[in-house]
Amino acid sequence: MARPRSDIRTRVLHKARARFLAEGVDGASLRRIAEDAGTSIGMVYYYFPTKDDLFLGVVEEVYQVVLADLLAALEPSLPVPERIKGLYARVGKLSEDERMVIRLVLREALVSSTRLDRIVERFQRGHLPLIFRLIADGFADGTFDASIPPIFIGIAMMAVGGPGQLILRAIEGYSPFPPPTDGVSQPERMLGILLKGVGGHASAGDRP
Repeated sequence: MARPRSDIRTRVLHKARARFLAEGVDGASLRRIAEDAGTSIGMVYYYFPTKDDLFLGVVEEVYQVVLADLLAALEPSLPVPERIKGLYARVGKLSEDERMVIRLVLREALVSSTRLDRIVERFQRGHLPLIFRLIADGFADGTFDASIPPIFIGIAMMAVGGPGQLILRAIEGYSPFPPPTDGVSQPERMLGILLKGVGGHASAGDRP
């Protein structure tokens, strides 16, 4: 009879995530994480030789799920607007666990250059090439204004569909503005904002 697979690694990852969020990676105790997971510190080191390896393991567990969805949403054969809309749709569906890990990544990237380097290196093997290809294809097919530097397209694209949607979720029920009733989906609306912009077309000095 086959032995059941151990769930120690998963338990360690989940308890580490909770400790890292509450105390920071540097402040969290591996011994406490082991106790929380109901295992020994030796087993923590068996799966994760260093604390940074454990941090990357916490990120990777969630990132693999997100990346699989992004590979489908950002498939190069799709039209550029459809890819952007798919990207925004996936961001809008981030789970609570995924949002917690994003918050953890952002915080640790600010306090540790080593962790930032490892995160960027992982993303360069993950979703970043898909984003770069998307931007390049957007210039090639005329979706994006060729006079705008690509870096600003990337910043605008992520600012509109990333933090924008997270903010909408955070203030849901508190906004003084009535919800849209035109049947346009949130990803479609974000796409329209990105491609058409907001505000007037004339500068303040040109207005009568």
